[in-house]
Amino acid sequence: MAIALAFGLTALRYPIGDLGRAGAGLFPAMVSGLLLLIGVATVVRSFFVEPVKLDLHFKNIALILTSLCGFALISMYLNMIAGIVFMVFCSAFAGSSNSWVRNLKISAGLIAMALALQKLLGLNLPLF
Repeated sequence: MAIALAFGLTALRYPIGDLGRAGAGLFPAMVSGLLLLIGVATVVRSFFVEPVKLDLHFKNIALILTSLCGFALISMYLNMIAGIVFMVFCSAFAGSSNSWVRNLKISAGLIAMALALQKLLGLNLPLF
């Protein structure tokens, strides 16, 4: 909530404009406002829900970080499709169950999304 508030107050220094002609501060103000609402809802909900012990599994955290770093490196030096496949299969080891069929479906969905972003929106993604 503090981070959302800090960004929101900073965004108010820029012209907001209106929805027809958005100023530079409109988008950051809207995003930080939504994050602040989520934070307030989380704090309010915490008073009504029983606390649950948080178990940190450092192996899983390391696997997720490795998959993200591997995605960035493979995308930069090889191509993004190989990076997506690596990220999905590496991060799947952090889950409780591992299915290569599910991983292939997730990879195919992410690749289709990347292709759509490249072809439809014209983003410069190194897919091939």
